[in-house]
Amino acid sequence: MKYIDEFRDGDLARRLARNLHAEVDPRRRYRFMEFCGGHTHALSRHGLIDLLPPQVRMIHGPGCPVCVLPIGRVDQAICMARAHRVTLCAYGDCLRVPASGRSSLARAKVEGADIRMVYSTEEALALARRHPEKPVVFFAIGFETTTPPTAVVIEQAAAEGRDNFSVLCCHVLTPAAIAGILDAPGKPELEGIIGPAHVSTIIGSAPYEFVPERYGKPLVIAGFEPLDMLQAILMLIRQVNAGCARVENEFTRAVSREGNRKARALVEKIFVRRPAFEWRGLGSLPDSALRIRPEYARFDAELRHPTPYVPVPDHRACECPAILRGAKEPRDCKAFAIACTPESPLGACMVSAEGACAAHYVYRRQETAES
Repeated sequence: MKYIDEFRDGDLARRLARNLHAEVDPRRRYRFMEFCGGHTHALSRHGLIDLLPPQVRMIHGPGCPVCVLPIGRVDQAICMARAHRVTLCAYGDCLRVPASGRSSLARAKVEGADIRMVYSTEEALALARRHPEKPVVFFAIGFETTTPPTAVVIEQAAAEGRDNFSVLCCHVLTPAAIAGILDAPGKPELEGIIGPAHVSTIIGSAPYEFVPERYGKPLVIAGFEPLDMLQAILMLIRQVNAGCARVENEFTRAVSREGNRKARALVEKIFVRRPAFEWRGLGSLPDSALRIRPEYARFDAELRHPTPYVPVPDHRACECPAILRGAKEPRDCKAFAIACTPESPLGACMVSAEGACAAHYVYRRQETAES
């Protein structure tokens, strides 16, 4: 399959691995963060960790849309569905994210709230079209990748005068999260960052240029295939060895410096930045999330169905916040694979298909048990 098979060539992977071993400085320690949860899974699923030199350590970042959603936002969605009797539409992973009191959207649905799983924003808008008598709310989460589809349905709803449709907007911004990690007290020591793939197809490579300019760290945007990941790590090693820091783009087949201009223009038309937004594990970050512009206020669920946001601490036994900051690994959590499993998760990192704990549970649990 084009753009997949040729990036999974075993001979090329072994050659890249040999290059990695040849080019590392045995006196150095290379600590690289893969921001995106998709990259975390790619590293484990394809066994790439075992190909890396011992001097190279990969640190998991917060790049899972479900994982960074704080408990208070899930509580807010549940409260909105119950108190205002709206039909709340959400992506599948959101339904199982633990809320306060071991609740969740899925449990609230069982208890009588009208909560629907949808596969797309268009599906939520279609439900509002079929049931004009019902207030329908789409629970919009995710990074820049999923923001344009939300903007599309808001624009469509405005054109149709679809006043029974609104959006609870929890879209967040990748560059702000990277800055939050690099600014955080007790942050992990990093020599470089692997930038996200899908997000970068939308925003391009330019928004990451503050990383080398402000922090002196190299950043390489990478695709999700095994050769993408190995090549990106090699590019980071070469920058570190040369003592330079710049943004490089390994994923040139999909990412440009400017990104998707049409998608960015639509997002700019519909949304504006929030002054601050709370992230799980990262706290409240300035200019790190989006809200709906006043011109489209009638589609803002927070205004249409007022429901207060109340910050809620994570479960005391769950290390998800520290894992999202790169301060800990899943195996550092005493609940991992014991009290916290995909069937009974304590935190969002075990729920999402892109969560670091889920990746370790599926691909590296035996390694964790032996340690």
